[in-house]
Amino acid sequence: MSPSVNSVSRAAIAATYETIRPHVRRTPLVDIDAADFGLNGFPLRLKLELLQHSGSFKARGAFCNLLTREIPEAGVVAASGGNHGVAVSFAAQRLGKRATIFVPTIASPSKIALIERYGADLHVGGDRYADALAASERHIATSGAMPIHAYDQVETMLGQGTVALEIEQDAPDIDTLLVSVGGGGLIGGIAAWYAGRVNVVAVESDGAPTLRDAFAAGRPVDAPAGGIAADSLAPKRVGEMVFPIARKFVAPEVVLVSDDDIRNAQKALWANLRIVAEPGGAAVLAALIGGAYRPKRDERVCVLICGANTTAVNFDN
Repeated sequence: MSPSVNSVSRAAIAATYETIRPHVRRTPLVDIDAADFGLNGFPLRLKLELLQHSGSFKARGAFCNLLTREIPEAGVVAASGGNHGVAVSFAAQRLGKRATIFVPTIASPSKIALIERYGADLHVGGDRYADALAASERHIATSGAMPIHAYDQVETMLGQGTVALEIEQDAPDIDTLLVSVGGGGLIGGIAAWYAGRVNVVAVESDGAPTLRDAFAAGRPVDAPAGGIAADSLAPKRVGEMVFPIARKFVAPEVVLVSDDDIRNAQKALWANLRIVAEPGGAAVLAALIGGAYRPKRDERVCVLICGANTTAVNFDN
């Protein structure tokens, strides 16, 4: 595949889906009563991508990379806040490939445990994703292993975009889709699939406003990397390949949510649906519960609950 933004197209995403479909789950999309979350006046749907293999949407991009690229004997290397590393480890194990994963010290213990469970060679060090990425690049230079970027790579975005294909098949009438953003591989693939036919809204932690700051600057720039979702939504900056797709097809007003709103969304998902979502996965619902995004009356909204890999918490307290 050519490393060009133009390669992330609707046709390419559809072809990718046929390639990875035997290896990924088709996750459910459910209609819920918005009043259960203290909301009313609009239909609400949840895409439960947290039920995907490896606990997040990242499995889609991982399988696309491993199935469409020539893998050297040294295997593959990935830097990750956690979920990408889990997904690459899972896909590599399923396909009989070697995987080396670099994560920062902020990675959730649950994600670290899964990477080890899937048999990857794990390296933990540095405070943030950017530190893990730098360590992985040093390893690549000496090992000959193939890098799989967490978000800023055509194959990764093509795989992530397949979740939008499923959403459109199951809910062709939605008006708005709320998507969590870290580096942007997920929203890049989704936005490329819809190409403006649906209002794709980016949701970020206010501790890591990577896309908001990039929109303001007109290019990817370094942003803060904090908040309770830092292990999934806090890279140093949004992806260079992601940005032009987002600027063209994502709503210009990025929605920011607080740590408290994210915690409240996690509690609401547990209380009403018995779903345990990680902070990055709950951020989209936090945008609705906290009022950062207010749908118009009868606006047909879908939220993508994208990740489940968190240490068990008692949300009843």
